[in-house]
Amino acid sequence: MNILILSAGTRNKIVQYFKKELEGQGKVIATDCSNLAPAVYEADKFYLVPRISEPGYIEIILDICKKERINGVFSLIDPELSLLAKERERFLAVGACPIVPDYELVETCFDKYKMYQLLCKMGIPTGRCYVDKEEFYRDEKDGKISYPVFVKPVKGSASININKVYGSKEIEVLFELYDDLMIQEYMDGTEFGADVYADMKTGKCTSVFVKEKIKMRAGETDKSVSVKDEGLFAMLREFTETCGFRGMIDIDIFKIGQTYYISEVNPRFGGGYPHAYECGVNFPAQVIRNLKGESNEDRTGDYKAGVCMMKYNEIQIKDMENMEIIG
Repeated sequence: MNILILSAGTRNKIVQYFKKELEGQGKVIATDCSNLAPAVYEADKFYLVPRISEPGYIEIILDICKKERINGVFSLIDPELSLLAKERERFLAVGACPIVPDYELVETCFDKYKMYQLLCKMGIPTGRCYVDKEEFYRDEKDGKISYPVFVKPVKGSASININKVYGSKEIEVLFELYDDLMIQEYMDGTEFGADVYADMKTGKCTSVFVKEKIKMRAGETDKSVSVKDEGLFAMLREFTETCGFRGMIDIDIFKIGQTYYISEVNPRFGGGYPHAYECGVNFPAQVIRNLKGESNEDRTGDYKAGVCMMKYNEIQIKDMENMEIIG
């Protein structure tokens, strides 16, 4: 049983967790376009590969899958998820199962306005979104929404080019500077994150871990505390199973009053997933069971509330005197 982790970057913990769960059963192989990506050195073996936008990239990854007899493959960055989903049959043909939902669902997750439309259609509370700024101005004038609001890329990740704005002049400047922007309602409430697993065989939601976000850094959860809410578990289970997700999902949520609002959905490991794993919510073990052809039992909410995660900086030192450094 061999796992390939693409674009491993700085996600050392994910590599470590899969190595721990696979001990004696198989290997973890990692890739990145930089040999200064610390997570690759945690793997049993790593490959330095081109950027995902380079011609022939997918063929290189497929060759690695064949050479290393990969059983399951996933990526830790958003843009690569669509590529994996789109090329699913080619991966399956070499024995490697892409751990990602189907292509259309991945594209919907990556397009924040499409996800907004899907949530509205499903009747799930979410913040108002606009791609037409004139429509926003009309609703603001009618009192349906008020400043401040967020202006962000329709497709984007890691909180890049997200701006909190307080008036139309700022909106006009941003829409002039950048293409494909949307306006999103400012959710003035408590922010939560959910790590969810959808069984790849049954499609059933088998794990939900919820944390209240205490502090963020560069778009990722820096400090958090585990919480439990059966009503939120039920909402996330229905959303996950109705949409047809498979594998791990990272969901951003706001609570305003007594209502939970889904903000964003990413079908991959979230930056705060280590909190879940250390509380016993073991996605790598579920992935491995699925790849063996076994289904997972429902262990939603099977963890202790009140457990805190606190990230801190660590360093890795490598002697690269005789190597070309690729940043």
